[in-house]
Amino acid sequence: MADVLPLVEARLRSALGEPDARAAVTFLGTDRIEVLRFTDAGTGTGIVRYATLGMSAQPMADPTAVVADPVAGPRAELVLSVRAGAADTDKVLRPLAVLAASPQVEGLVVAPGASLDVGDPLWPGAPFTSVLVAEPGGLVEDLELDAPLDPVRFLPLLPMTPNEAAWKRVHGAGALQERWLASGTDLRDPSRRSVTLD
Repeated sequence: MADVLPLVEARLRSALGEPDARAAVTFLGTDRIEVLRFTDAGTGTGIVRYATLGMSAQPMADPTAVVADPVAGPRAELVLSVRAGAADTDKVLRPLAVLAASPQVEGLVVAPGASLDVGDPLWPGAPFTSVLVAEPGGLVEDLELDAPLDPVRFLPLLPMTPNEAAWKRVHGAGALQERWLASGTDLRDPSRRSVTLD
């Protein structure tokens, strides 16, 4: 079986350019997780993107399965996009690695519509402690792997305030995303306020 991670990194580079920084985190009993930082140098968008590398090395296992299948199962990496310069967002590296390790540590299957909570601000002073997992395919296309392996999906993360996370638990991910859209919420603003919820 070919090593998946070099293919994943190549896909990230082709979609986002060359990373200008990378950090590695290893948690007890898990594989190493790297977080790559990509800045839109020269494009003038002022967006910095953080992508995990390592989460897709193993398929995510159904937590109800008696034995985890070492080959079949969904694979994913996480991508967070924020505006540069307004906050010390580089401190998000460890929280992102924690989220990327959660399938191995907690037996989670991370999928669009899920909420992931780190329990602390995503970076110093951040009004967010959790993220909404959005639909893949927009920024980085799925990476098809040889059968029987599932493709690697690159899941965008949308930071949520505690109020938004609580509202999402009641009303669902789709309703929260509609509320953000209707309010013209800049989801890349690292210090944005909670959208109006009634």
